[in-house]
Amino acid sequence: MQPRSYSILPEHYEAVSALIAADAFRMACLTALRSMALPQGYIGAGFLRNAIWDALHNKAFATPLNDVDVIYFCPNSTQSQDKHIEAELARLMPDVNWQVKNQARMHLLHGHEPYASCEEAISYWVERETCVAIKLNDNDKLELLAPFGLTSSFEGSLSINPMHGRPDVFRARVEAKQWLTQWPKLRLEKETF
Repeated sequence: MQPRSYSILPEHYEAVSALIAADAFRMACLTALRSMALPQGYIGAGFLRNAIWDALHNKAFATPLNDVDVIYFCPNSTQSQDKHIEAELARLMPDVNWQVKNQARMHLLHGHEPYASCEEAISYWVERETCVAIKLNDNDKLELLAPFGLTSSFEGSLSINPMHGRPDVFRARVEAKQWLTQWPKLRLEKETF
């Protein structure tokens, strides 16, 4: 089952570009990642999602990140390579909790057929709004992955990804991460429960 293809609206790309460009920490993370030259190397999940939600809530300061999730796609890479990449990123930015996962292996954890790309892999993450990733290319332009687009993120929605299909996992994450407390303007989509 493939996700419906959503495009990123130009106004959303521009908004993301402005948010990230104004955030020195996020730009430094993206620059560090770019220096690694990972195949399909992106920073995913809360790194971008939280920046959008912070903007929707007019937060003066960025919500601190628990970690920075780096994804890449290399069929021949091992788990020890992920640790090596984490160590190198930590050398570049030691105050960051880097978490590196090769998406070419992640299908094994979930009992799926092998993924063809990072974009396909993130299309199975729990929340639609979390299915996002970003990188800084060699021309200093941002590249985004968002298999479900960014509209729901910019509308302040919080919804289960139909490709994931585990409402119990979704509910547990919403409660454990306290997103509705941290960003009280978010709204759970009706089909979620």
